[in-house]
Amino acid sequence: MIKSIETLDKKELFGKKVLLRVDFNVPVSDGKVAEIYKIKAHKETIDYLINHGAVVTLLSHITAVESFEPLIGQIREILKTKNFSLFENVRKHKGEETNDEKFAEELTKSFDIYINDAFSVSHRNHASVVVITKFLPSYAGLLLMKEVENLNKAIDTPKKGKTLILGGAKVGTKFPVIKNFLNRAENILIGGVVANVFLKAKGIAIGESLTDDNFLNEAKNLINSGNKIIIPEDYIEHECMILDIGEKTINHFSEIIAKSKVVIWNGPLGKSEVEQFSQGTKKVAEAIINSGAFSIVGGGDTIAFLEKNNILNKFGYISTGGGAMLEFLAGDK
Repeated sequence: MIKSIETLDKKELFGKKVLLRVDFNVPVSDGKVAEIYKIKAHKETIDYLINHGAVVTLLSHITAVESFEPLIGQIREILKTKNFSLFENVRKHKGEETNDEKFAEELTKSFDIYINDAFSVSHRNHASVVVITKFLPSYAGLLLMKEVENLNKAIDTPKKGKTLILGGAKVGTKFPVIKNFLNRAENILIGGVVANVFLKAKGIAIGESLTDDNFLNEAKNLINSGNKIIIPEDYIEHECMILDIGEKTINHFSEIIAKSKVVIWNGPLGKSEVEQFSQGTKKVAEAIINSGAFSIVGGGDTIAFLEKNNILNKFGYISTGGGAMLEFLAGDK
C-alpha cells in the first residue's frame, strides 16, 4: 500500500519539488469550468503541501478542451491560491495512455517526490499513475486516502441496514458491483438502463428502452439469487421508452432508504439531465438526505445532477471516482 503524505514531516517536504497527480478533467462551457467539485476536492492536499514548504506542480488530463491554458485563472480562483504550477494536458502525449516508461521518466526529471491524489484515474494503466512510481519516491495524497477509507467503510460495514443504489447508462461496470454486494448489502436498488436489463430478463416489456442484451443471462442468474435486488415496478406500454422510475418505485425505494444506516449510490435513476425525467433521481436523493444514513455518492452524472440542484453538500461523502469507485466496490482494489 502506498504511504500517505501525512507520513512525511515538514523537514522532508520543505523546499522539495513535488509532482502532484490530480484530476481536473471537468466539463467546460463557453470557456468556463462548468463543475468545480473535482477541482475543489484536491484543495486540502495542495494546501497541505504548500503549507509544508513544498514547491508544487500539478499534473492532470482534460478531455473537454485541448489545453489548460485558458482555464488556469479559474482554477487558481477555485483553489484560492496561486502557489502552484500546472503541466499541460498530460493526455496530449501518446506515452501517457500506453504507460510508457520513457515518457514517465521525462515527467519526473525535475522533481523530488511524486504524489497521487487522483483516485478517479487510479484504475487506469497510464504513465502518470503507474510506471511513474518507478522514478520517484511515491505517496498518496489526502484525497486519495479519504476515498480509500470511505469506500472501505462502505464495503466493510455490516450488511444489515446497508443499501446499494445503482443506475446510469453504463451497464457493464455495475454488474461486478452487484455481485460483490449480494452478501454485503441488505438491499440493492436498481434504476436507469441497468434496471431495463433486469426487467427484460424477467420477461417484462421495456418497449423501445435502452438496454444491453450482453448481460441478460447474468441478470437472470442474479434475479434467482434472492429478493434483495429490487427493480422498478411501474411498467410501460410496448411501444414506449422507460426514461425514469415511476411513483410506485419511488415510494418503495424511499421506504427502504428511510430504514437504512448506510447508503452507497452511483448512477442516476433516469434520464435526469432532462427535467421531465429527473423526478426519480431527485426524490431518491431527498430520501437519502432525510434518512440520516451515512451516504456515499459517486459517478459524474450523479454528482453533476446533485451539484446542479444545490444538494451535493448534503451527502456524507462524495467520491470523485466514477469508474474507479465502481471497480473498488467490485473488489478490484
